[in-house]
Amino acid sequence: MRKLIFILTIIIQSCAMNKDVLITISTPYGDMKAILYDETPLHKKNFIELSESGQFDSTIFHRVIENFMIQGGDINLINDEDVIDYTIPAEFNNSLFHKKGEIAAARMGDNVNPDKESSGCQFYIVQGKVYTEDELTLDINALYGGVRRLLEEEEYADTRQKFIEAQSDPQETQKLAISLSSVIEDKYGIKIRKDLSDDIVSAYTSVGGVPHLDGGYTVFGRIVEGLEVIDKIAAVKTGPGDKPTEDIPMTFKVDRINKDKITKDYGYTYPE
Repeated sequence: MRKLIFILTIIIQSCAMNKDVLITISTPYGDMKAILYDETPLHKKNFIELSESGQFDSTIFHRVIENFMIQGGDINLINDEDVIDYTIPAEFNNSLFHKKGEIAAARMGDNVNPDKESSGCQFYIVQGKVYTEDELTLDINALYGGVRRLLEEEEYADTRQKFIEAQSDPQETQKLAISLSSVIEDKYGIKIRKDLSDDIVSAYTSVGGVPHLDGGYTVFGRIVEGLEVIDKIAAVKTGPGDKPTEDIPMTFKVDRINKDKITKDYGYTYPE
């Protein structure tokens, strides 16, 4: 009998380990389905608890900026007193970045929060924009600093004249500057291109996102269905403080589903 109980316990544990949480965020503009990353266990646990307890229900998207993000989840806004007064330690991971559809934690600024700890409840969902590879990988300040040095040299007098002629056309000016990037790197040892992984470049040049937030805010989840809902919410009319002129409330539902089914139905592949 003990052996049978032991075997059943192992089977039950194995089944539980093969399941994950799928969260449905319902809004007047449609539903979004989200998974939460195992790589950020503190944020995952907290988000599940707030969703299952009903504390997230009736919170609103209180800050919306098109081509940037939609922010919500402030439980304290719908209560007479601050019921969420804790923060969560940052859980940065280089494989998790701000492409469209990612869920990340809002936080206080670096001046009062040097450790970049996350809000206990506020989160945002990335919309962002699509970048060209040059926009994404070029260090513009380094590039133009190198261009200024180069144009001071007499041997580049002809190039200097080309910049003078193109000064009223920003696109042509940038094109000229980019054409000199290899010369600047070789001549002055200035690094013009940022070191970004192929995955990051591919994501930001296809679906888009907000790369300048990487490394500053914890990314802990992903919208795996309902990206169009992000676009609809991001396009609403807003007033002071980027607050929508009409409230956009949310409700949350938590389901525990087999990981294989999540991969099959939503295309998310779990890390090995």
